[in-house]
Amino acid sequence: MALITYLAEDNQIIRDNLIDTLEELADVKVVAHAVTQTEASRWLTLHDGTWHLAIVDLFLKEGSGLGVLAGCRHREPYQKVVVLTNYATPEVRRRAAELGADAVFDKTTELDALLAYCTEQTANILTEEVQEAQREAVAQHDLATPT
Repeated sequence: MALITYLAEDNQIIRDNLIDTLEELADVKVVAHAVTQTEASRWLTLHDGTWHLAIVDLFLKEGSGLGVLAGCRHREPYQKVVVLTNYATPEVRRRAAELGADAVFDKTTELDALLAYCTEQTANILTEEVQEAQREAVAQHDLATPT
């Protein structure tokens, strides 16, 4: 199962290349994207609970990735939000962490780390789904077994 991913990135060339790379190398399925904070926040809110990962650029066509990040504070534990930026300074990393970012990656030097993170999250989702399926099977068995 692919990691259901949302992407907030306003540069079309970067967005297209990133989608291709993520889908080819990290078992990620980018289901939607936005170029503004408003669009991204709206989509993430409307699809609450149905996505696994949001990758957010710091600077968007309108608004910022930090605004998108702040809007994701009340997500499910399995939902991760990471910042992908050309400006991964210590201050940006600190501020993103304060707003709930699960990770911050530099576009120019940490793409391999982002891919590894996505692969790890895909494995985590699969493990959680297997565990949930097992819990449901046990519950169904318990319901069907007379006492």
